[in-house]
Amino acid sequence: MTCVIFNPTARGDKARRFRSRLSELGPGIQLVPTAGPDTAPEQAATAVEAGCTTLVAAGGDGTVNQVLNGLVAARDGLAKARLGVLPLGTVNVFAKELGIPADLAGAWRVVQAGHERRIDLPMAESGPEGRRERRCFAQMAGAGLDSRALGLVDWELKKKFGVLAYVWASLLAMRGPRPEVTLEAGGRMVTGHLVCVGNGRFLGGRYPVFPHASMDDGNLDAMVVPRMTWTVALKVFAALWCDRFADSPDAVHLAARTLTMTSATPMPFHLEGDNVGFLPATFTLQPRALRVVVPG
Repeated sequence: MTCVIFNPTARGDKARRFRSRLSELGPGIQLVPTAGPDTAPEQAATAVEAGCTTLVAAGGDGTVNQVLNGLVAARDGLAKARLGVLPLGTVNVFAKELGIPADLAGAWRVVQAGHERRIDLPMAESGPEGRRERRCFAQMAGAGLDSRALGLVDWELKKKFGVLAYVWASLLAMRGPRPEVTLEAGGRMVTGHLVCVGNGRFLGGRYPVFPHASMDDGNLDAMVVPRMTWTVALKVFAALWCDRFADSPDAVHLAARTLTMTSATPMPFHLEGDNVGFLPATFTLQPRALRVVVPG
């Protein structure tokens, strides 16, 4: 059985088109509209335990994250169900990494074809001893200027202008204080203003921040910009634009099975573009534990 988790209050052209075409999805499809903010994980877990074998997240990367965590929370969820994606969000990084078409018709054909791939399942653990929280993520995490910018995103601006809202928030973040984050990976420690972690090549947009990463190599990839000035920001953008970021002297690239982030000042970290907790945090993965539906 295929279940589609969808936010019925989602705005935007893709969401409106999706709602208008629900009747075309076909027989045997169970639509599970979210009941409110942050209800998707519980609803996804319930769907899996009720017999759903293909769990589809219809939304952006935040929706993917919630549905994924519900799948993992279900009893034997990883064995019972696989994850599909209908990209309705602003950036849709995970869908892009998997090669899922941006148009709804093409994405739904991928779900219907049912080709499967096993990828690594990353997770983050944070919080005080005795109350540690663990949360899975599909594609991306970060702290420093990255998480600070996400905290400054104007959501009304995002609804009107999409990804430009993130660009504006990044400019605002550069104008404020730039506290440092320390990343430890494989016995090596690097400190910087921006720390990003990925389970694939893309962090956001169209540019591969982790050019040599793979979603099934048993490692998390990380990138640290030790000192982010306006000049360095322009150089980093130029390196990404020219597909030479792997050789940029302004960024340090690392890869390891386990990564740890710490900060001397209170610092949020994000998963899939949503700030979810505060450092310190440990990032690790289960190799090839997640089954995803991909183009054939």
